[in-house]
Amino acid sequence: MEVKFHLPGLRRNYPLNVMFCGLLKGHPEFFREGVTIGSCFGEFPTSLWNGGRNSRGDQCSTNFVNVVIQSLNAWNIPVRFTYTNMLLEEEDLQDPYCNYCLKAAHNGMNGVILVSPLLEEYVRKNYPMMKITSSTCKQIKGVEGVNAELEKGYDMVVLDYNMNNRFEELEKITDKGRCEILINAACEPNCARRGAHYRNISENQKKIVKNMNLPPEQHLPLKEWDCKYACGAQQNVYTIQDYCTYVSPEAIWEKYVPMGFHNFKIEGRTDDLFVVLEAYCHYMIKPEYQGQVRIMMLRNMEDKKLLYLMPPQQLG
Repeated sequence: MEVKFHLPGLRRNYPLNVMFCGLLKGHPEFFREGVTIGSCFGEFPTSLWNGGRNSRGDQCSTNFVNVVIQSLNAWNIPVRFTYTNMLLEEEDLQDPYCNYCLKAAHNGMNGVILVSPLLEEYVRKNYPMMKITSSTCKQIKGVEGVNAELEKGYDMVVLDYNMNNRFEELEKITDKGRCEILINAACEPNCARRGAHYRNISENQKKIVKNMNLPPEQHLPLKEWDCKYACGAQQNVYTIQDYCTYVSPEAIWEKYVPMGFHNFKIEGRTDDLFVVLEAYCHYMIKPEYQGQVRIMMLRNMEDKKLLYLMPPQQLG
């Protein structure tokens, strides 16, 4: 039995993801039954085709892109680019940075998560070895829509989080092995603004990339997004457990896996490392080892300069 977890982040979370790869190899006894790492997903900031979460800042170097892809693939872990910008136009397809990333990963192991039909056609034509995942950003409603999507030849279909725990509906999915469950969605269930938020992110991502080549005084203003949940920034695996969309570790092993689902997505590619680490321990590590793993990972992150702990202050 394989229980595949798909981990967020190719830059910020990359060191933590590699630590968990090593931990799984060196101490499989720490992990729940059947746990494997199915992929690491995200993008190398800053990518024009990125969607779902905004990214900004200097673009990763080509050397960094190559090192991350090659090192994860050496662990037998695919890279999946989250290229879910839904507002792409024809001229955007020639973006040199995104095309470089696809070329670097075009070896038959890796994939891309897509929304735009325009970009999907382009990827299928120019990068035929890339495995294509249908994104949760499509917000496909109902079993009929999911089954129709599965018939389109996608390697994987990420379900809308609102289908979580609706087991009568989930049972009617024809190919559960090619479905991916988003288990820790920070958004409130049935959020009426989720689609508009995805569009806002796509619009801002295009502006962010344009601004990288403009002097500060010419920067295009970003369209602010107001969310009482701070777009999930204050949420973590404990604050969402009252949501009907939250999937518990117990439900994964007792309900989803026996039904035939084996792919589970942990979101968090823009969360801080503490939130991501806690989600990893919550889902992948046996309860009796979680404290030990937290301490081990925090010490490793300090050693690698991912965290800086100031010495205790002297009193008196």
